[in-house]
Amino acid sequence: MSKGQSRWKQDFFAEVEEIRLKDPLSYILGAMDDGEEMVFCYTDAVKMAGHSCAAVSGAYKVTLEALKSLYGDDTPVRGDIKVTIKGKPTDLAYGPMSQVISLITGAAPETGFHGLGGRYGRYNLLNFDEDNFEFNTFIFERIDTGKKVKVVYNPQALPESPRMGEVAGATMSGSASEAEREEFFSLWQGKVKKILLESDDYPGLLEITELS
Repeated sequence: MSKGQSRWKQDFFAEVEEIRLKDPLSYILGAMDDGEEMVFCYTDAVKMAGHSCAAVSGAYKVTLEALKSLYGDDTPVRGDIKVTIKGKPTDLAYGPMSQVISLITGAAPETGFHGLGGRYGRYNLLNFDEDNFEFNTFIFERIDTGKKVKVVYNPQALPESPRMGEVAGATMSGSASEAEREEFFSLWQGKVKKILLESDDYPGLLEITELS
């Protein structure tokens, strides 16, 4: 491990597909050379959230697949993507999931960057449709073309181990043995691995619909 790098317990984190975007704001202010790609890894989302779970991994996977659907073979443009989440920030895990989506796409709520000379603004590109709740539903839109896709995330499509409740409870209470803790970690992160690397094996986990 090189100095300054995080040491992750889960080796599969390194196998997760990266998300690459171009960010014109990074070019205009000299953070990156023109045309260079900004690369996001799953571990960036883990750092932001402080943990790895079905919500954090789900948000990463939702964003990855939405951008593929929106842009095809083209490189997505960070800051040119609008996101609508169907519900309140306090519904489900929408709050933490929105933070992952914002990190990657640059889309921000009203607290986001207001831009330079009328360009490069990020504020109000991420919104919650609070009056029209839909379960784990996210709408991504390309601002340049108006193309929209809806992604529905259904983690209940994954099988649940009958042991999860017992070892999770023991781990959280501090009463678990080392073997029970490792079993919990394996089950918990095993679900994350399924979401990120094995989603095709679980029909209905992600439902993607082109809206326009």
